[in-house]
Amino acid sequence: MSSSTLELARQLIRLRSLTPDDAGCQDLIAQRLASIGFALESVHCGDVSNLWARRGQAKPLVCFAGHTDVVPTGPLDQWLSDPFAPSVREGRLYGRGAADMKSSVAAFVCATEEFVAAHPQHQGSIALLLTSDEEGVAVDGTVRVVEKLKARGELLDYCIVGEPTAVSQLGDTIKNGRRGSLSGKLIVKGVQGHVAYPQLVKNPVHLFAPALAELAATEWDCGNAFFPPTSWQISNIHGGTGATNVTPNSLEVQFNFRYSTASTPDTLRSRVHAILDRHGIDYTLDWLHAAAPFLTAEGALVAAVRAAVRAVTGIEPELSTTGGTSDGRFIIDICQQVLELGPVNASIHKLNEHIELAALDALKSIYRQMLERLLLPA
Repeated sequence: MSSSTLELARQLIRLRSLTPDDAGCQDLIAQRLASIGFALESVHCGDVSNLWARRGQAKPLVCFAGHTDVVPTGPLDQWLSDPFAPSVREGRLYGRGAADMKSSVAAFVCATEEFVAAHPQHQGSIALLLTSDEEGVAVDGTVRVVEKLKARGELLDYCIVGEPTAVSQLGDTIKNGRRGSLSGKLIVKGVQGHVAYPQLVKNPVHLFAPALAELAATEWDCGNAFFPPTSWQISNIHGGTGATNVTPNSLEVQFNFRYSTASTPDTLRSRVHAILDRHGIDYTLDWLHAAAPFLTAEGALVAAVRAAVRAVTGIEPELSTTGGTSDGRFIIDICQQVLELGPVNASIHKLNEHIELAALDALKSIYRQMLERLLLPA
């Protein structure tokens, strides 16, 4: 199999773009977009590279958003081939970023090239927003471009994020939203001492245990038609000196809420504090709000993407809000309709990451048909 999408995906995989290093991916894409009439704007923040590319000034503005950075490879001796030397075998393309998300980026570009060649006078505008800071801390990536666009009143009408959303086959799942993320770092204070003299100590583990049971058993909300119930989970817990005969002086607990639109950060924070206070715990608690939930309801974008998926794959996609956070959480600030659609996610961040060869051009076709449905007269 040979195609423009496959060849571009290979070129991108060869570039060792470990977060936050773009390694030249955006320059490669920018050259191709410039040749078909895109105006280019590079937004560099520290070590992070961002690209805003736009063709046209009219509305509606349809944007493809994604990232050129990838996660570390892990042990190289457990890869069947060099993760940065794209390999085709048994009907799959292997390499770091093959599924997350250099194939989607390649499909964005090739779909746009085909669409512009066929419809050079199309209505509206097309844009690409790319960052090299999605897999990292994500503070100098998409959010910085969004801030710049918002400051000058440049809003998007529709946005597709190329995250790998499929469960078992391309097109089976569209992400029409994501849960919010609220984390807490709790320090429960105690009094260290010898375990043989419990009357002289305050064991913070024992003090926290009843509150932990209540926090774990609490129903924070029931979710709604699009979101599952809000989940509270401990991610790390630590206390003690390592000795068997000394009680801890303090207990550190890190936890996270993945929360739905049925809750707010303020209500979740106040309920946690109320539980801890009710149990009489001496504590400090620092909060970090990493992402707000977002949801795109039925509308022009959902209809266009669903129709494109049906036309290319023959299946009816399911709308879902499961999974972690994505850069959609930033884009929703300047775009009311944001969806995520990309390849199967089973191998992402794993050894021997891959994508089915057949999915490459199918994904390009879905993206192109989406443009046709949104930018061509009915």
